[in-house]
Amino acid sequence: MKDYYQILGVPRGASAEEIRKAYHKLAYKYHPDKGGDEKKFKEINEAYQVLSDKNKRTQYDRFGRVSGGFPGGGPGFEPGFDFGFGKGRFGEDFEFDFGDIGEMIEEMFGFQTPKAAKDLKKGKDIEIEVEIPLEDTLKGKEKEITLAKMILCPRCQGKGAEPGSKIKECFTCRGTGQVQQIKKTFLGSFTKYVTCPECGGEGNSPEKPCNVCRGEGRVKDVESIKIFIPTGIDNNQIIKFKHKGEAGKKGGEAGDLYVRVSIKSHPIFKRKGDDLYFSIPINFSQAVLGDSIEIPTLEGKKILLKIPAGTESGKIFRISKKGIPHFSGYGRGDLYIKLTVKTPKKLSQKQKELLERLRGEGL
Repeated sequence: MKDYYQILGVPRGASAEEIRKAYHKLAYKYHPDKGGDEKKFKEINEAYQVLSDKNKRTQYDRFGRVSGGFPGGGPGFEPGFDFGFGKGRFGEDFEFDFGDIGEMIEEMFGFQTPKAAKDLKKGKDIEIEVEIPLEDTLKGKEKEITLAKMILCPRCQGKGAEPGSKIKECFTCRGTGQVQQIKKTFLGSFTKYVTCPECGGEGNSPEKPCNVCRGEGRVKDVESIKIFIPTGIDNNQIIKFKHKGEAGKKGGEAGDLYVRVSIKSHPIFKRKGDDLYFSIPINFSQAVLGDSIEIPTLEGKKILLKIPAGTESGKIFRISKKGIPHFSGYGRGDLYIKLTVKTPKKLSQKQKELLERLRGEGL
């Protein structure tokens, strides 16, 4: 009995992707058109047809064979079938995965799907990080940044040609950016369109390239850009600015700019979502007798907080709508204040006497 796992060089618990990759690698190695072993190639295909099919693989794992048998010693091949070389026909049980064989052909014979000309010309995206203070989240703010990147050529305005000269159509591809390529394989002839080697998929070229950008339509330079950081922006949030990335080749579409916003730590407030938190110490007498104290806010203004008599250490008070404005533009988070009762380290003689009297009163 043949061990299909051993033939493909994969463990019995191999995933479908591992089996597929192993098959492609071995099929490329042993393909007869490339001087490989025809017998070994058929054996590899036989193993793959079983292990790539969920039902057949289950039967094989349980019984060591697939029900119905394999005519001619292989899964789905009838006697006398010559895989691509002799005369024969597919058996009734044979199922061929043309998606996989298509991928294999691309790997074996170098076929590649050409990119559209606009994709070839498009500029790269840029990602940067901008740091802002927590206070800047309260209100939308415009910020100017400087980027070193590819920008539109100031001489040819991105055309890639000297001013006054013409842009001529590529003679090889007739302006399409693609050329036809025919490959003969053991499965027959395949026709595919690939990127034109003459114009690189652009379809045209300048009669006289620009003296500044050498026909590329862009140059390396430094550019100042104004960006707007919206209200309520959160830490590590990314803002996309369309067409603010690198300029494209020969007037192609510019890439995008992605700005990751980093928010500085605040010395007083800690942000959780759109809420703000901070702790403030109070004296023992304030906790017992109650008091009114001033509380700072992120805007810089102070508000009055009333402490009820008998407040315990760790008590948290909430002041609504004094947190961070929501990114949506509607509503605002809250401000949470945690009160901690201070325990003095050093006491004057008078303070000690007063505390002794309080202890005598049961406090």
